[in-house]
Amino acid sequence: MERKITVPSGYVKHLLDLAEAQGFEVASLLDYVGLQQEDVDQQTEFPADKFGQLYQRIIWITQDESFGLMGGGRVPNGTFRMMCHAILHCSSLEKALHRCTDFYEICRGPVIKPVLIRRGRYAKISFAPVQGVTAEEFAHLLEVEAPEKIRASMSVWQHFTSWLIGTRLELKAAYFTFSKPDDADYYRTLFRSEVRFDQHDNAIVFPARFLDYPLIQTEASLRGFLKTAPFQLHVMVDDDKSLKSQVVAMLGKDFSRELPSADEVASMLHVSVSTLRRRLLEEGTSYQKIKDDCRKEAAINYMNSPHLSINDVAGLMGFEEPSAFFRSFKKWTGMTPGQYRKSEDYQNQYSHEV
Repeated sequence: MERKITVPSGYVKHLLDLAEAQGFEVASLLDYVGLQQEDVDQQTEFPADKFGQLYQRIIWITQDESFGLMGGGRVPNGTFRMMCHAILHCSSLEKALHRCTDFYEICRGPVIKPVLIRRGRYAKISFAPVQGVTAEEFAHLLEVEAPEKIRASMSVWQHFTSWLIGTRLELKAAYFTFSKPDDADYYRTLFRSEVRFDQHDNAIVFPARFLDYPLIQTEASLRGFLKTAPFQLHVMVDDDKSLKSQVVAMLGKDFSRELPSADEVASMLHVSVSTLRRRLLEEGTSYQKIKDDCRKEAAINYMNSPHLSINDVAGLMGFEEPSAFFRSFKKWTGMTPGQYRKSEDYQNQYSHEV
């Protein structure tokens, strides 16, 4: 049976309280997603898809993408999409996060920005004021900010980075400036790490090795992501913790470069190459099969872009000779690149392009 994804009803109540405080009618918001107040009051868990629809509706009517999060200002709709486009082609998570910080300095609305600090084996994401906001103003913002907003903001950044690299960002700890809340146990469930309160900073701390992971997302996957946002920013829908998922994340989507060897991947995962092979075998796969599957998926994604010629795709896939790409593509799909672009699968995909 498929696992039903839910969020605590407290998420929904907090969201509705914020909307009501801004003068919006709660009953109307709930009716839009086919719910009533009794549904919220009587349930301890709430369907995550309904939560996502409700959040989308509130963001739309408030015209504020930072609704429910730390920010100190209204962020115009479309800002998140532009930030994603600005970072999507960064070569690593570290470069992407630094570019996010730069983006926050120039976009309209927020008075705080995410900040990445890397030290030795660990790194952390926290917040700092944008230029023009004093330390005193920033400190006051933290003092009056609701704990739920701070918690949501830290969780969103964990989920966003996890989406970028295609595997869950495993935390060492999550730190918060406010005192221990009544639902402190939920924080440990949410972040799956040590959680400390009454700290000098709000931050998530994680192994620095994740910063070297390539971004695996593409223009196509971003379109799907944005259609459901902010759902996946609040709910960890891809919770695959298998070794295979970690290897896939390390390979990324750039196949024009030479892929790391099994020895190099094992070293990044801090295991021996024999352990890597044994554990992948236990999961029913191998490093070579993962590479082949990833290259096949990447090739099809490129082929699904009509503005790219077949020779363009061959180059993006790292083939010096198009004929070698033709042979590999037929091995992967049973069709030559030309036959694929005449196939029903391609025509259906192209007809749905926006």
